[in-house]
Amino acid sequence: MKFDTPAGQNPIDQMKVVGQPLDRVEGPLKTTGTAPYAYDWHDPDAALAYGVVVGAGIAKGRIASMDLAAAKAAPGVVAIVTHENAGPLGRGEFYVQRFLAAPEVEHYHQAVAVVVAESFEQARAAAALVRVDYVRADGRFDLAAQDGTAPVAPPGGVAPPETRVGDFEKAFAAAPVTVEATYTTPDQAHAMMEPHATIASWDGDRLTCHTAIQQMNWGLRDLAATLGIPKDRIRLVSPYIGGGFGGKGTVQTDLALAAVAARLAKRPVKLALQRPMMFNATIHRPATLQRIWIGATRDGRITAIGHDSLSGNLPGGRTEPATLCTRPLYAGADRMTRLRLAVLDLAEGNAMRAPGEAPGMMALEVAMDEMAEKLGLNPVAFRVLNDTQVDPERPNIPFSTRPFVECLHTGAERFGWDRRVAKPASVRDGRWWVGMGMASAVRAAKIAKSGARVRLDGRGIVTVETDMTDIGTGSYTIVAQTAAEMMGVGLDRVIARLGDSDFPETPGSGGQQGAASVTAGVYAACEKLREAVAQRLGFNSAEAAFADGMVRSGNRAVPLGQAAAQGDIVVEDTIAFGDFQKRFAQQTFGAHFVEVGVDADTGEIRVRRMLAVCGAGRILNPKAARSQVIGGMTMGVGAALMEEMAVDRRRGFFVNHDLAGYEVPVHADIPHLDVHFIDEVDPTMSPLKAKGVGELGLTGVAPAIANAVYNATGVRVRDYPITLDKLLDGMPNAA
Repeated sequence: MKFDTPAGQNPIDQMKVVGQPLDRVEGPLKTTGTAPYAYDWHDPDAALAYGVVVGAGIAKGRIASMDLAAAKAAPGVVAIVTHENAGPLGRGEFYVQRFLAAPEVEHYHQAVAVVVAESFEQARAAAALVRVDYVRADGRFDLAAQDGTAPVAPPGGVAPPETRVGDFEKAFAAAPVTVEATYTTPDQAHAMMEPHATIASWDGDRLTCHTAIQQMNWGLRDLAATLGIPKDRIRLVSPYIGGGFGGKGTVQTDLALAAVAARLAKRPVKLALQRPMMFNATIHRPATLQRIWIGATRDGRITAIGHDSLSGNLPGGRTEPATLCTRPLYAGADRMTRLRLAVLDLAEGNAMRAPGEAPGMMALEVAMDEMAEKLGLNPVAFRVLNDTQVDPERPNIPFSTRPFVECLHTGAERFGWDRRVAKPASVRDGRWWVGMGMASAVRAAKIAKSGARVRLDGRGIVTVETDMTDIGTGSYTIVAQTAAEMMGVGLDRVIARLGDSDFPETPGSGGQQGAASVTAGVYAACEKLREAVAQRLGFNSAEAAFADGMVRSGNRAVPLGQAAAQGDIVVEDTIAFGDFQKRFAQQTFGAHFVEVGVDADTGEIRVRRMLAVCGAGRILNPKAARSQVIGGMTMGVGAALMEEMAVDRRRGFFVNHDLAGYEVPVHADIPHLDVHFIDEVDPTMSPLKAKGVGELGLTGVAPAIANAVYNATGVRVRDYPITLDKLLDGMPNAA
């Protein structure tokens, strides 16, 4: 199917199943512990061996020698993988990290060996016996130290390294009111609950991996490139993933080295990364140093806006595209964005939930708050005043939909924003200084080619197969809802099978495009199935109606399953998209509102209440969507108040590399979270008129908290996370 005209009326618009807040179809499996995650796969006849990775003890240098004698002699050891016997290992297209020191060491905890043994305990014990001598080299571990010399990033990332409209410098210099400030965000970890884990097995030259990976198509591509084998000889199986947030987007150390270890050991190998290796040997969100310039007229109209962001990475790595949010969000005739990239010898920086927008908004939306205060304007009114209905960089390109102002007004009304006292440090509640803050939210609305296979059997059961993954987002449920709506059956008559690379291809879970893409693919396959059913029953497909498990045309009504009485009907189709992404600016928009309390004596910050208002096209399942948004809001609390990977700048590693030292929000940190969805559809997106929402729930949360803390205390913290040591010296008198 080709989607190249705006969606009109179609079966999805019935909204009998789609759009309803239905429970997750896989919920019983997860709550009973029977959903099979990567490390759970078990075959009693498989003779599984266990692998444990030995990580480099230096951050930069090379392996001088390795003594494996004691490890090889340890009980149960089957094989030991090193650069000397692993064979050539390439790299995929998305990550630049190398999965094995060979013998050069590129970052701390880069794998130097994998010890394979009969049991996990034996492998772990033997891994401790591996002795490695290194030649240490000087490394670069301090981002700020390269601020003055880091060049503009090379082209090729998700955002252009530099954009210009008009004459930004001249407009900024002439602006009557200006804000110029620097903001920093730290390195952050995905810290998902499920570790990176793979079970790899070879059958001749064919490889099967049960693994935790978000994007099957990228995984096939990148694992084939890493191992140097055709991707049609690889099968990836990932039916359930215990969190990813971009950290399991494609091939990581566990998948690549489990495959190598299984080939060398000549038996299946089960490998999971230890938590410290997840922090230091896989990807993370890189730190940024950002500068924002805003110039405005005295009545509050932005005339100049500039955003410069510096991040670091391994040689050849990508920049953090923190300027993405500044380009579409506000009007302003003269504009500039710039991405600079330093070389750092730390683990690779790459995609983490809402890459670009999440850290970029942490700077932009605080600067907007600072400008609103200078102008004496309500922060909501200032943003409304600078709304735009066309892409600011391409004024001839309209937004497909842009309910941004509606999000702002709705949020302000629902939150009680009119009760906010503009003067900081004006509201006390016992020992707490109380403040309100808000910030905008924006995230690109992406969609990509997607396929599905649909089967109808004689019982009237519809089975959908697609390689889409479920990282806790509700993919199973929205896939089943789409098929149920299209085929006119209840959710209990649909079976969704996901997470197998042998199924039709989708873009998987990432970039906030998964839900919109996979449901469009299911729509296309079900359209084809409807035609096949009508043909079997002798109906005109254009006139056939599918509802309540029946197919009706004229005065005839036939049970759906009867069409497959002589054999299952199996169809497959793919939806491809036209040029709407070029003709329209397709984005999701939102607004976040926060109230905090700050302890007058200690500076302790408590989030008291939060509201997110989101405009993200048709909401396919409000219950699942709300879960996505409150998950993003929770991550935003972490980013604002506690999450920071501390860099040892002498030895080049992340010190707090586990969940004991890397703080994330817990239940006691999070109040009840309120989420409201704007009623909108976007016919330029897909037949379902839906967009993604999982990353929109994060962008803007952290700056809303920062702005609330300022409103409570009068202390403006521009270096995240906002910890009490950054507040205490400037706190108002507690008396």
